[in-house]
Amino acid sequence: MLVERDLAGRLRDAASKWPAVTLTGPRQSGKTTLCRSVFADYPYVSLESPDTRQFATEDPRGFLTSLTGGAIIDEIQRTPDLVSYLQGVIDDSPQPGRWILTGSHNLALAASVSQSLTGRTAMLQLLPLTRNEIARFGNPAMGLEEALHAGGYPAIFERGIEPADWHAAYVATYLERDVRTITSVGDLDALARFVRLCAGLCGRLVNYSSLAADCGISQPTAKAWLSILEATYVAFRLPAFHANLRKRFVKMPKLHFFDTGLACWLLGIRDPSQLVSHPLRGALFETWTASEIAKHRANRGLSGGLMHYRERGGREVDIVIEDSGTLTLVEAKATATPSGRLIAPAAAAANQLSGLPSEVRAAAVYGGNSRQRRDAGDIIPWLEVETSPLARGPSVAAAPEAP
Repeated sequence: MLVERDLAGRLRDAASKWPAVTLTGPRQSGKTTLCRSVFADYPYVSLESPDTRQFATEDPRGFLTSLTGGAIIDEIQRTPDLVSYLQGVIDDSPQPGRWILTGSHNLALAASVSQSLTGRTAMLQLLPLTRNEIARFGNPAMGLEEALHAGGYPAIFERGIEPADWHAAYVATYLERDVRTITSVGDLDALARFVRLCAGLCGRLVNYSSLAADCGISQPTAKAWLSILEATYVAFRLPAFHANLRKRFVKMPKLHFFDTGLACWLLGIRDPSQLVSHPLRGALFETWTASEIAKHRANRGLSGGLMHYRERGGREVDIVIEDSGTLTLVEAKATATPSGRLIAPAAAAANQLSGLPSEVRAAAVYGGNSRQRRDAGDIIPWLEVETSPLARGPSVAAAPEAP
C-alpha cells in the first residue's frame, strides 16, 4: 500500500527550483518509493546493481549521457566520484529538477555532494515514518507500547511484518553490509555489542570513556563507531544547550535513536507488553518524542535546532527546540496521567532563561490522551505531537538547504 509521505510536497517544490535534489536517510526509510511516486515519469537507475555500478564507475560520462533527460539515481554514495562528473552536466544544462539523487550513508555522500554540487542541489532527509504517516496505512490504532515497539520503518506496515522479525533482519543486514561499505570493522561481534549498548543509552548523556570500557574498545573507536551510527541514520546526538548566563551547563550530548522499534529489538524487547514495566520505558518514550520532533523538522526541510538542557547543579530538560527566535523547552514523560509536575522542570528552566533575547516557552509531552493548557505551558498528549507547535514550527516554511 502506497501512502503519501509528508516530505512529498517539499520534494516537488525543491525539484521545481534546483537542478538536483539529494534525498538522504536510513536504508528502508522509503526514499526510493517516494522518489518513484513523485517523479513517476523519470528513468530510474540503482547503483546497488553491480552492472549499473560498474558502468557508472568505469565510464561516468557515458553513464550520464545515457540519461539525457535526467533520472532518479538511487544509492549515489556507492559511486561518489560520479557526483563530480554530474557537476559538469548540471553546469551545461542547469534546468530545475533533472536529477534526483538518493543515498543512505550521510558521511560519504555529504563529502562528495558538498565538494561538487554546492549551490546546485537541495538537500532533504527522509527519516522513518511519523505517527501520522503510520496512521495512513489504515492499521488499527496503536497504543503507546505498540507504537514504541513497532517503530516507523514502512515495510512493517506495508507488508504486515512482525516488528521483531523485521528488525532482526535489518540489524543483520546493517552490520554485515552497510557498516562495511563505510569502514573496515574487523570485529563485528564487538560492533554488535556496541550498538546494543548504545540502544541502552537512549535518553542518557554520552560518556565515551564509559561506553568504550563497557564494550572493551578504545575511546577513539567508540567515537568513530558512534559516528557510523549517525552517518547511517541509526542514532543521533542532541548537543547540550548553552547560553551566556551565570549558569554552568553540562556539555555532554545526549543519545537518541531515530527509531524506537529498532532500539527495542536491540534491548531484547520482543513484545509490546514488555514495555509496560520495562525500566527503560521512560527513556524510550523520551527518544520517541525527540525522534518524532526530528522527523517533523526534517519533513519541513530543517536540520539541527534540537538540544538538551542540563545545569551542573542538576536541573535538566529533555529537549530544547530552537526555531525562529523561539526556544521551546520540552519534558517527555511516559505517564498516562497529566499533572503540573510534568511541566514543572521545563517551566523552571524557562524562568531561568527569561533574560535571553529569544522568547522562551515550556511544554510537556506525555503518554496520555487529553491536552491541557496551563499557565506554565502546554501539556501535550503523545498522539497530538504532529499537530502541536513542537512539530509545526514557524508559520513560514524554510527553503531547502544547500550543502
